[in-house]
Amino acid sequence: MNVLCVIPARYASTRLPGKPLKLIAGKPMIQRVYEQAAQAKLPRRVIVATDDRRVYDAVRAFGGHVEMTSAECASGTDRLAEVAAYYPDAEVIVNVQGDEPMLPPEIIDQLALAFEEAPDLKMATMKVLMQEDEYDDPSAVKVVTDQNGYALYFSRSLLPYPRKKPPFFKVYKHVGVYAYRRDFLLEFAKMAPGKLEQIESLEQLRVLEHGYKIKVLESDFQGVGVDTQEDLDAVNKIFAQREGK
Repeated sequence: MNVLCVIPARYASTRLPGKPLKLIAGKPMIQRVYEQAAQAKLPRRVIVATDDRRVYDAVRAFGGHVEMTSAECASGTDRLAEVAAYYPDAEVIVNVQGDEPMLPPEIIDQLALAFEEAPDLKMATMKVLMQEDEYDDPSAVKVVTDQNGYALYFSRSLLPYPRKKPPFFKVYKHVGVYAYRRDFLLEFAKMAPGKLEQIESLEQLRVLEHGYKIKVLESDFQGVGVDTQEDLDAVNKIFAQREGK
């Protein structure tokens, strides 16, 4: 199976401008993400997708593969689809967020493998058990699934709501790494945004609103995604300790 891993990297982050080039223990964040993804066994190639020449040059400087995409791309999915169009031989596209420098490469392989095991699968993502202090955090996206592991809904609100809190009550956090069958990704990028997607500002709801299924695999990964300066400081501390700096 031909698997392509793509890392969309947008320079103009609202909460942390220039995020892809922020240093983590001496290396740009995009390099940290790339190096983690490159350790996955199934992808034949890892590519950064960006619309910013500074990010492009940084990736070339550390020897990574990178594609310039249109500045008109409205979302990471549009940028992903633009790159996918350049690689017609790719069967599965794994989308790794450019602000997840701690994402284990095993997760990339786990997602890609799901498409070998289920020939009809169109899209897959990940979930982890959520910590209680994130229950009321709208930036921590919650997901609920059916008994076969397919998404029922994603929300920024607490989901499910424990009106009667049973002993088996658990809340799962959505990890923003996605895998798509290439043909479905190109179709998804052309779909009109749904009302729920616009309300929650969660692009994956578009798939559910159009009647498609998303397989949600489970992991015990507990990393730190970088959205704010505080997140960056925390990740810097982790990498510095890990590398003895």
